[in-house]
Amino acid sequence: MSTTTRVPPAAFTNDDYAARMRRAVDDAAAAGLDGLLVTPGPELVWLTGYQPTAITERLTVLVLRPDHEPALLVPTLERPDAEAAVGAPTLSIVDWADGEDPFVRAAALVGEASTMGISDSAWALHLLGLQAAVPGSAYRSLTDGLPMLRAVKDANELARLGAAGAAADAAYEQIVGVRFAGRKETDVAADLARLLRELGHEQVDFTVVGSGPNGANPHHEAGDRVIEVGDAVVLDFGGLMDGYGSDTSRTVSVGEPSDEVRAVHEVVRQAQQAGVDAVRPGVACQEIDRAARAVITEAGYGDRFIHRTGHGIGTTTHEPPYMIEGEQQELVPGMCFSVEPGIYLPGRFGVRIEDIVTVTVTGGRRLNNTARDLRIVE
Repeated sequence: MSTTTRVPPAAFTNDDYAARMRRAVDDAAAAGLDGLLVTPGPELVWLTGYQPTAITERLTVLVLRPDHEPALLVPTLERPDAEAAVGAPTLSIVDWADGEDPFVRAAALVGEASTMGISDSAWALHLLGLQAAVPGSAYRSLTDGLPMLRAVKDANELARLGAAGAAADAAYEQIVGVRFAGRKETDVAADLARLLRELGHEQVDFTVVGSGPNGANPHHEAGDRVIEVGDAVVLDFGGLMDGYGSDTSRTVSVGEPSDEVRAVHEVVRQAQQAGVDAVRPGVACQEIDRAARAVITEAGYGDRFIHRTGHGIGTTTHEPPYMIEGEQQELVPGMCFSVEPGIYLPGRFGVRIEDIVTVTVTGGRRLNNTARDLRIVE
């Protein structure tokens, strides 16, 4: 483990949150929305700095509308926590007590019947309550109505993502030095989780360790299978560091790989490179998928690449936009997403290589920089 003291990132300020809320209102108007309703989750944290200590059935919602002061409706017992949030000075905080109807308060903030964007994770209980309280109102999910809400990162966010990526890289460089053969997948996964935390992650979201035939399942949960000499092992791991995500994948070989594993790995490596090379401003997201998929299809494995090429990343490890056929959103400098093609041969093995890439004014820049060759481990 590195003993270097890590310098924490600059804190987000009230001005940062105020600017985000203003931008969200402007973007909503451009998308034909009359405002936004943001319930607890990543969007609320990103817009206000407020994260309730518990997400419960009690209604909490940020209401953003043009020409109105941002308003945060919270249960009375949680008002002190909301007032302590960094972005609170920019907000009008309204509370409701147990025994009151929170939707009456919410309706007053929403105003007349309108079309509002609403968090994907809003409870059905809350959405139905809002619909009843504001007759004639309509709602669109934020992913559908405002997919670029958090997609373009500022310099502070990019620095956090870069640091998280570097920490994940450091975890990989250490994990390839441990013994794989004769140990369970869960043992290696536990090592990865420990390393991520030691290297600065406050949250570990996943540690995929797919050995041998388990590698053919892209989202395999590490299990009790004992890793054997000759296995290809897919490693996919990440989480949050200073509130921003890491996510990287590499495939290693336990001992000397077969010629087939080498060949498949090289196809995936070339496909991943093609996807990264396609990144530049103005290109549609689907072109990243097309570039990577074309290499795998030409090699004869098109039907074994069974997932999208990438996903956005920021305050969550998976968020819009997505690198998949049909997604015509154009790339913009500051966007960050994964490029992670793979080939999966059921009952035998899988290979995946993944880096987080950010769009620059001239192309793309990787935030993961470990070698992409087929590493041999013990």
